[in-house]
Amino acid sequence: MPKSQFIDPVEVRKPGSIQFKEIPVNQYNKSIEEEKANFSNDQFMDIFHDMALIREFETMLNLIKTKGEYEGIEYNHPGPAHLSIGQESAAVGMAYHLGVEDFIFGSHRSHGEILAKGMSAIHKMSDDQLMDVMTNFFDGTILNIVKEGHEGNVKSLARRFLIYGTLAEIFARETGFNKGLGGSMHAFFTPFGVYPNNAIVGGSGDIAVGAALFKKVNQKDGIVVANIGDASMACGPVWEGLTFASMDQFEQLWEGAYKGGLPIIFNIMNNQYGMGGQTCGETMGYDIAARIGAGVNRDSMHAERVDGYNPLAVIDAYKRKMELLKDKKGPVLLDVLTYRYSGHSPSDASSYRSKEEVEAWEKQDCIVSYGKELVDNGVTKETELENIKADIVELMKYAMKLAIDEKVSPNMDMEKYPELIGDMMFSEESVDKMEDREVEVNHPMEENPRVKQLTKKERFAFDANGKPFSKIKQYQLRDGIFEAVVDRFYKDPTLVAYGEENRDWGGAFATYRGLTEALPYNRLFNSPISEASIIGTAIGYAMCGGRVIPEIMYCDFLGRCGDEVFNQMPKWQAMSGNVIKMPVVVRVSVGSKYGAQHSQDWTSLVAHIPGLKVVFPVTPYDAKGLMNTALQGTDPVIFFESQRIYDIGEQFHEGGVPEEYYEIPFGEPDVKREGKDITILTIGATLYRALEAADKLKEEYGMEAEVIDARSIVPFNYEKVIESVKKTGRIIISGDANSRGSFLNDMARNITELAFDELDAPPVVVGSRNWITPAYELEEYFFPQVDWFLDAIHEKIVPLKGHVAKNNFTNAEQIRRNKLGI
Repeated sequence: MPKSQFIDPVEVRKPGSIQFKEIPVNQYNKSIEEEKANFSNDQFMDIFHDMALIREFETMLNLIKTKGEYEGIEYNHPGPAHLSIGQESAAVGMAYHLGVEDFIFGSHRSHGEILAKGMSAIHKMSDDQLMDVMTNFFDGTILNIVKEGHEGNVKSLARRFLIYGTLAEIFARETGFNKGLGGSMHAFFTPFGVYPNNAIVGGSGDIAVGAALFKKVNQKDGIVVANIGDASMACGPVWEGLTFASMDQFEQLWEGAYKGGLPIIFNIMNNQYGMGGQTCGETMGYDIAARIGAGVNRDSMHAERVDGYNPLAVIDAYKRKMELLKDKKGPVLLDVLTYRYSGHSPSDASSYRSKEEVEAWEKQDCIVSYGKELVDNGVTKETELENIKADIVELMKYAMKLAIDEKVSPNMDMEKYPELIGDMMFSEESVDKMEDREVEVNHPMEENPRVKQLTKKERFAFDANGKPFSKIKQYQLRDGIFEAVVDRFYKDPTLVAYGEENRDWGGAFATYRGLTEALPYNRLFNSPISEASIIGTAIGYAMCGGRVIPEIMYCDFLGRCGDEVFNQMPKWQAMSGNVIKMPVVVRVSVGSKYGAQHSQDWTSLVAHIPGLKVVFPVTPYDAKGLMNTALQGTDPVIFFESQRIYDIGEQFHEGGVPEEYYEIPFGEPDVKREGKDITILTIGATLYRALEAADKLKEEYGMEAEVIDARSIVPFNYEKVIESVKKTGRIIISGDANSRGSFLNDMARNITELAFDELDAPPVVVGSRNWITPAYELEEYFFPQVDWFLDAIHEKIVPLKGHVAKNNFTNAEQIRRNKLGI
């Protein structure tokens, strides 16, 4: 909602019609003879070699899965193998013009894309460059294996390196490209520009856009290709990725060198089928997938259908489309027509398609027809083609023997190192900035209006007499978040922040007020209302080396980006073998007063997912310190903020919130009030109700409660809590999440196990009711209230003299509610 763009009712109400640009379909018609002006004989042969290499690699895997052997070499591979037999020319054509500075992302059917892009890199790189890559990757582990007995040149050694590293990864060997943690559907090799392939259909559709955003924001060379299947065009992340990539602001609002479209090609590997569903004529309505481009932007995404059974047609299309991207006219949509002979996986008997159809496509096989054209046009002889195929078979036998040799290619030794995978879940790095260069800002930080304003605010909530300052004068929780964020923008040149209403509104709930003046559009901008793409693009941006703060305006909207938060962001560091870092800090606000779809606390959902750090500060001091820590790290963090307390002042850190930089370690709970009779451990804004309950306990019943704020959920150090329980013998654990299945119960279990002998009563969980979140007027019956703490103590832990419970915390009521599921 930029003020600079006036929406004129006179103009927008005018009658008219929309004219779509023509979308070319299979227009390439050059012969080999004509293409001799553009390709040398060696280049023609390289194309054939790379197609044949992919075909044999996939054939090998198919035979291993279906017959348990390849060329007499027996092996039982229990893992998946989603093959692309028949699609080789589409992959090789895609990769032909791409350099190592160009990144590809793929689907679960991406072995061919990995090999095509890898061979393209090998063809283009110098011997010194190749040796540097192989020598430095995992300290030369793979190189040391494949150079044994090698007698060829550096490029043939690199070919060995590529085939072996990919196969070892598929077989889950520690010597694979990702230490065997990615496997068949997730293998990749970033030094050759091969970025993660994705087991989730359409998963790369928004992540790849983030990679293109990284290139654009940080002025990096190269383009990005999102390789997605035709069936993925039904997936939300793909459509959201298309929407994000086509934002008008790139042309209308970004300035200077940043003006213009994203450098990305959405490459639809259109093999006609989505698992067992035929896309055209059954599950899709577009007829020709390129048609989709017409609905996305005024340029129809420069969409085109290309005959992917002719590698030269694909190469031609890429050459033309890459020129468009160099002119900043992206994004581009390519519908590359191809076919897979193999089923969805080797266990798929392809009963949903006819034998006649498969045979009809096999008669036009891309490798056979291309090879015949080379022979017919005098580029080569049939014997040379057969020699290439024979050489490839020998290479596959060599790589397979090495990859299944448990001495040469072992699996991770989980017996000897049982915590090996655990040690790879987080990078635990501390990095001021992801790149060492000047930051782009509009003015010095000290000149920023909000920064100036904060110097005049009271950084502690109370004056010398204990009287609270007015809200206008108090330094608030939103100010703590702002100070940490603005500080990092002046340190890290790669940092970007975006989400719904992030810029001109000053961010949701005014947290970013002041950043708009400080930052150019390319560092702080509004995104579409498209949560999947907000997080998906952040993942791609971080994968490529940037730091990013995406914002999800309401906690409830995590469901809109569930795959990205639960399936993508937490996993890629470990699945990459720690090749990739994930410096993403997702800001998520927890609401109230907005009812059932805007007021839920979903901390437990993200805490359940391995690979995410989860924090929930509820004081200005903690908010600033924990945000500093989050932005200093290289791990994915879900940073929860409560809308109830954005305007609360600092009540605990008596020195007030320091103006200077400081960090608070993740995982360390904080005692907000000391006591000796009972411990109350809280997550989130419930802290303040617990403190009120502690006041009542002392005033009315003479009990002194020790109140501990969890601050972090993952990681979490129980030592301070156990120390408190040893003193008090009793504990209540409370937060605003629904009590059933909440992280509160996980804490209760751990405390029971760790402090069983010190407990005088079982830990008691006081969470929200297992209902929909009601309207604001009824929230006191849903979220934990002050009386709930007293009633729970009275009924579950120790009777309070003279206390009359208002709420039913009896065992009978607990049984009744669980019977009903409420």
